[in-house]
Amino acid sequence: MNLLAIETSTEACSVALVHGEEVIARSEVAPRRHAELVLPMADSLLAEAGLGRHALDAIAVGRGPGAFTGVRLGVSLAQGMALALDCPVITISSLAALALEAPEDEAAILAVIDARMGEVYAACYRRDAQGGLIALDQERVCAPGDLTLPAETEWHVVGTGWATYENILRERLTGTLRSADGACFPQAGHIAELAAVAFRSGHLLAPELALPVYLRDKVALTLVEQGKA
Repeated sequence: MNLLAIETSTEACSVALVHGEEVIARSEVAPRRHAELVLPMADSLLAEAGLGRHALDAIAVGRGPGAFTGVRLGVSLAQGMALALDCPVITISSLAALALEAPEDEAAILAVIDARMGEVYAACYRRDAQGGLIALDQERVCAPGDLTLPAETEWHVVGTGWATYENILRERLTGTLRSADGACFPQAGHIAELAAVAFRSGHLLAPELALPVYLRDKVALTLVEQGKA
């Protein structure tokens, strides 16, 4: 299986390639440079593996939630490449990919991205016996103080939401905090990992059916909401 994965939903821009049993990746934290970096990263990985684009069996992409522009860019690129190569698309939750940044043990994982405007994107998971993820609740966007979490005894927290709202989120945890990393971003390597499982299970989409997930339809606060009117 040859699968290219793209993740551009946050400040980190990353691309990964599954080539047989090997996964190779490129990643750079580069806000506002994703459009400039993605295709050169992809070409670099294909060259390293000695593959042409037409050798790809599928394109995987982080479908969000995350920054509107980044999510749109990633999905649009995946659709365009898949159409040109006549191959399917696999969409993967960016929060699920973020959750795989947590340590590999039995503790619950809170994946939380700073959504700006005083809100976070969040979802909770636990690793399964095969190294995949079991969702413990639904993806949502809300104020950090309104976040309701499952009753778990131990937690890992990953994502920029922790860096911004650590004090509030610490109070929302239902058990002991085992680890926390507010500098984590969703990575294409984890998109590729989850997409490889989906590919083998036949969970494939026609390019036109690959859709972004925003969780909200508002990009910015109004002047009134900012207190400037």
